[in-house]
Amino acid sequence: MSTRTTTEEIARRRTFAIISHPDAGKTTLTEKLLLYGGALHLAGSVRARRNMRATASDWMDLEKERGISISSTLMQFEYGDACVNLLDTPGHKDFSEDTYRVLTAVDNVVMVLDAAKGVEDRTRKLFEICSLRKIPIFTFVNKMDRPARGSIDLLDEIEKVLGIHAVPVTWPLGSGGDFKGVFDRLTQQVFLFEPTKHGQHRAPFKVSSIHDAAFRERLGEHYAEWMESVEMISTAGEQFDHARVTAGQMTPVFFGSAMNNFGVQHLLDYFIRYGDPPAPRQTETRVVRPEDPDFSGFVFKVQANMNPKHRDNLAFVRVCSGIFEKDMTVLDPRDSARKLRLAYPQRLFGQERETVERAYPGDIVGLVSHGNFHIGDTLSATPGLRFHEIPRFAPEVFGYLRNPNPSRFKQFRDGLGQLLAEGVIQRFHLPEDISDAPLLGAVGPLQFDVVRYRLEKEYGAVARLDTAPYTLIRWLEPDTTRAAAEKLTLGVGVTIVADADEELALLFPNEWALRFVEERNPKLVMHRVSPRR
Repeated sequence: MSTRTTTEEIARRRTFAIISHPDAGKTTLTEKLLLYGGALHLAGSVRARRNMRATASDWMDLEKERGISISSTLMQFEYGDACVNLLDTPGHKDFSEDTYRVLTAVDNVVMVLDAAKGVEDRTRKLFEICSLRKIPIFTFVNKMDRPARGSIDLLDEIEKVLGIHAVPVTWPLGSGGDFKGVFDRLTQQVFLFEPTKHGQHRAPFKVSSIHDAAFRERLGEHYAEWMESVEMISTAGEQFDHARVTAGQMTPVFFGSAMNNFGVQHLLDYFIRYGDPPAPRQTETRVVRPEDPDFSGFVFKVQANMNPKHRDNLAFVRVCSGIFEKDMTVLDPRDSARKLRLAYPQRLFGQERETVERAYPGDIVGLVSHGNFHIGDTLSATPGLRFHEIPRFAPEVFGYLRNPNPSRFKQFRDGLGQLLAEGVIQRFHLPEDISDAPLLGAVGPLQFDVVRYRLEKEYGAVARLDTAPYTLIRWLEPDTTRAAAEKLTLGVGVTIVADADEELALLFPNEWALRFVEERNPKLVMHRVSPRR
């Protein structure tokens, strides 16, 4: 049993997510970081061949087939004296909700860029969310072993496009076929890497000085040009400032190749040294600090059917203060007169689980849920305590999910109910609503593909999706009655629906229909997201 104090346990926590544009190498980097933490014995590959294992973080069959991450997963591991909570997030834009919610549960972010492509669209959008939350960001420029853009150009693009000061902590020795290693600017040491052998946990390297004859010989005719680039960034560039990193104003930049394990250890070592431990969190009434004695946390994700044998839901809880202990009681988030016992807490590693006896601020705990917990719930024994961490999103695509096989109605109903609990898709009720063809909304169309795939593979219910003729949704004021809504001048193609909380909303086929309703009902107040949630 650990003899560390609570303060020491909090200080050694590092909780972070990895963000990137699809195909920048996020999942590959995730697995290499796990190798250094001793969590895996074999590095997986996002583009694994059929005869190779699938990556630990992409545990659903659909993820393995498509080679993309479509669900956030958590891995916890020890590295040195640190306890690291790593959240792998979906890269595809259709799963923005899941990614944004994960970003509310972390204290740091690692941003992965493709050395040939630089700052791409998806990366920019995710960065904006991190910037708004002032999350410290560490940047890893990946795929330096392939043809790459100039390193100085990449730094310049980071600063101009993202509006953050970029300070290279490591500097690459060449690129593409000439990539030989990295120069650590803070320690003034050169790390000359050798190709990683199959199954090798750490990349072999030789440490040298930039003035060593052997190093000069290694670079050959490129030595003088490379020295000029080092002097340029040293004299004209920003200097590393830990306080500005913590404030989200500066990003330390590391260069390497996740696939070949070049430069990954530098990223991890500096992240452990300079990454933020758990920070205070704002609630409706006060600031909650990690060292506060009373336990508190919030649910940022619900994952259905992680264990197909039990058909259970798992609620992911970020511990914000105090100590979480197995079988402790908290107030029911929807009925403060009731208490809930937090039984069967799980520590997660991808799809694998183990029982948790105790957890500290910064940790993520999985709670087996049978509908007790929803996304955004605050868990605490303190009455009136509520975190407002979870962002809200409006669906952008709509469709009717039909059950073509009446004999599988129970599987269709139960499976859809569990998937709705994850909060990735939303259900809306029409006046003529029928249970075997519910109207669903999602942020992106790929979410519907996932729902249909999981209904069939996990619940044995084949489903058909028919596109609905809506592109926009606006919620009405809380407690608006259907009778009052039906008195509005709505025009052609606008439909009144109720969401899962029985709040009324309007569905529009296009922007023109929305403007028509606004012009014909000047006193009408509408909201982009439900004001209740």
